[in-house]
Amino acid sequence: QVRLVESGGGLVQAGGSLRLSCVASGFTFGIYDMSWYRQAPGKQRELVAAFRSGGKTNYADSVKGRFTISRDSAKNTVYLQMNSLKPEDTAVYYCNAGFGLWGQGTLVTVSS
Repeated sequence: QVRLVESGGGLVQAGGSLRLSCVASGFTFGIYDMSWYRQAPGKQRELVAAFRSGGKTNYADSVKGRFTISRDSAKNTVYLQMNSLKPEDTAVYYCNAGFGLWGQGTLVTVSS
């Protein structure tokens, strides 16, 4: 079955950290860009971080220096390490594979 399954969301205080995981199955993981998006209440979904198939990464300006995307091809997993979290990081975080596949999302809530 072709799918992405996210985990690792939760409630954290401002300044804290979380690590999100996205496990891929049913497709050749290593040949696609893998990205994390987020959608806050009342806002459009936005790109947070991307890990390109060639190995390069890019980040939204709002998370640069705080978030790190990585991937483990042996585990078919992409991670998002989130440090120094802020209340404005509160959102549902979605994993995306470059051919248009989305996960179900995981909720991150940062309290002030």
